[in-house]
This record gives sequence, structure tokens and C-alpha cells, in this order.
Amino acid sequence: MIGLDFTGKNVIITGGNGGIGTPVTEGVLAGGGSVILTARRNIDDFADALREKYGQDKVRVAIIDMADPEAIRSGYAKIIEEVGRVDVLINIAGVISKKPFEELDQAEWDRTIAVNLTALFAGCQSVFTHMKNNGGGRIVNVSSVAGKVGGGLLGTAAYASSKAGVNALTKAIAKEGGPFGINCNAVCPSLTFTKMTSCMDDEKTARVVSTMPLRRGAQPQEIANVILFYASDLASFCTGEITDADGGIVMDG
Repeated sequence: MIGLDFTGKNVIITGGNGGIGTPVTEGVLAGGGSVILTARRNIDDFADALREKYGQDKVRVAIIDMADPEAIRSGYAKIIEEVGRVDVLINIAGVISKKPFEELDQAEWDRTIAVNLTALFAGCQSVFTHMKNNGGGRIVNVSSVAGKVGGGLLGTAAYASSKAGVNALTKAIAKEGGPFGINCNAVCPSLTFTKMTSCMDDEKTARVVSTMPLRRGAQPQEIANVILFYASDLASFCTGEITDADGGIVMDG
């Protein structure tokens, strides 16, 4: 785990108890920060283990339905009221859509866009004015290389579209937030070995790996390291970046 300084920082993390989210959460806490974890269900066991390790006052949990924009807005308003200041928002929560375009139904399209893009919009907008009034802040959005290349084996049309939207929204927030000290960047992983990708069989995994110059998938910590960098003060002059952590698949020009 890379050591970055988050001393005195309050950090909201969506999906902070997932595959990539867990090392991100631990990285913030190890760096002296406090986390507010949003989840749609009870994660007390996870939170209690973190409290025991890092301190009882370092971890809060907010139960929020990430498919409901109004629940996000009201939930974030409550968080801001309780902690007084939010310094960083890290958006990791998301869903996969695997259906081919021809078989994609409206319900799955709507759900994928709702969780991956609309929820992120509502969350970012909920902290934007707060950060603006407090002299700035950092927003890090977890996207995907699927949003650049049009999808892959797991993330097809709906997923790719939602992540392309995340990339565009990240740049828009960076442009509007820059004059107020709000930095907004995105990280685009490729194959990462998490619970979400565990459904891939060996053949599919091998097909993906064969397209990667590094010839391997990522461990969650490797993606977390990039996210933590953008969440930290070390990335103070970076904004609007859509950074690939992908083993070399995309290689933007």
C-alpha cells in the first residue's frame, strides 16, 4: 500500500467495501484520513473491523440507495451536516452489464445508467457547491477502459456507454470546478481480479490477458494506488485527466 497523507481529510467513498474499494478505504485511513462509506445495505462488520484498526471516530457508514438520486442528495446533505466538511469524494460503486447490444432490454439499460452515471452525477453535484464554498476539494471517479473502446467481454453496450458518460462528466466538472479549486479526475481500469470479474472463466480471462502488453490482470491494490494518488494533494495540478490503469490496452496518443 502506498503511503499518502490524508491527515484531517474527510473522504466519502462509494463502493468502499468492494474489491477495489477496500484498499482505497484502507489507504485513506492509513494516511490519517476519515472515511464516510456509502452502502445500500448494512456493512457493520466491515466498518467495525476498520474502527478497531484505525479508530472508532475514523469510520462512518451512510446507507444510501445509489439507484435513487434523491436519496443520494439527501444522504450527502446529512453527511455534510454531520462532519462539517467533505474534502474528497471517491466514486467506485457500479454495476456490470454483460448483455450484447441486440439483447439489451430497457430495464437493464436504465439500471446501468442509473447506478454508473446518474448516481455519480447526483453525488458529485451534491458536494460541488460545498467544496466550492470551502475553497476546493477532490473528486475521483472510477470509470473503465470500456468507456474508451466500446466495451469488452464483461462490460458491453450499456456499461461502456455509462462509463463514457463518466469520462465526459469528469472533464465537465474539472472545467467548471477548476476556478474554485475543485480537481476532478477519473481512473479507467481494465481486467482487475475482484468479485465482479470472478464470473469469467479461464478462457475469457486468457483472451483478455492476451491483449494486454503486461500480459496479466491487475490486483485491486494496483488500481487503488492510482485512485489514492488523485485523491491526495500530490495530484494538486492534475484535473480533467482520464487515466488508464489497464496494463497497456489503450495507450492513448
